Amino acid sequence: MPEQSHLAFRKSSYSSGTGQNCVEVAETSAGTAVRDSQSQHLGHIEFGTVEWRAFIADVKADRL
Repeated sequence: MPEQSHLAFRKSSYSSGTGQNCVEVAETSAGTAVRDSQSQHLGHIEFGTVEWRAFIADVKADRL
């Protein structure tokens, strides 16, 4: 897991407005990093570009 300080995380537009259930994403040189905004101290996970695009396609197609 790379150092987080250089990643520019943004909150998902689908996250709850009350501050709960928040997911943040950041672009990396190899794909996308994802973390729980309420547990930032636990770090993040990274997905390669191909895997992230496949995941997003499945979400949009309501296959998950």
